Amino acid sequence: MALVLCTGLDKTVLETRRLILENAGHTVVTVTDETALVSVCEKQSFEVAVVGQMLSPNMKLHVVALIKENCPNVKILELYSSHVGRMLDDADSSLAVPADAPSDLAERVGELARKYKRDDAKP
Repeated sequence: MALVLCTGLDKTVLETRRLILENAGHTVVTVTDETALVSVCEKQSFEVAVVGQMLSPNMKLHVVALIKENCPNVKILELYSSHVGRMLDDADSSLAVPADAPSDLAERVGELARKYKRDDAKP
C-alpha cells in the first residue's frame, strides 16, 4: 500500500483518518504544523499527501507548496467542504467531506498511490 502524509488542524479528525487509512493497509504520518511537516518530508518519501478541509485557502496553498518542495513526486488529495468548494487547482484528486462512506477516503488514497507507482516507474 502507500506511505501517506495527512495534514490538518484537528488532531481528532486526523486520528480518525489515520485509522481509516491504516485499516486499508496504508502507513500514515499525521502533522498539524509546518515544522513537523518539513521534518517528516525530509525523512520520508511520501506517495500521497492528504490536505485537510479545515485549512484556510492561503494555508492550503502554503502547505501544498511546502509538501511539493520537500516531497516533489507526492500525489496531492485535497479534502474540501462542499459548501466551500475546492481550492487547489493543481491537486491530483479531491474529495468532499464528509464523504458518503469512510471507505471513500481509503479508496481515493489507493487510486493515487497506484498512480504514484505508475508515474514513478516511468523512465
